[in-house]
Amino acid sequence: MSEPRSGVPLILTSLASVFVTVGCLWYYGYVHFAKPEDARLLAEFTMLKTLPGETYQASAAPARQMAQCIDGRLVLFDQEQRGLSGVLVDERGRLVRCLP
Repeated sequence: MSEPRSGVPLILTSLASVFVTVGCLWYYGYVHFAKPEDARLLAEFTMLKTLPGETYQASAAPARQMAQCIDGRLVLFDQEQRGLSGVLVDERGRLVRCLP
């Protein structure tokens, strides 16, 4: 007669594999655990209004952020901090839309 097997090793193996998988996804930037300080202002932006016949001056050095249009919203990605991204909003917290 065979004795019933214990399920403890199976449960521990499955828990360990879940933790290792989540850890690998976090390390490579596919999973981000949000913290309250992540919701703070990433950077200040100012719009330079262009008028016909007038010139404007801006720095030749690029900003740390890169923008991309995703689902009609302007999403900013920080190039120095891996995985840090956010949407661009105006002073009232409304999303800035873009044309795809």
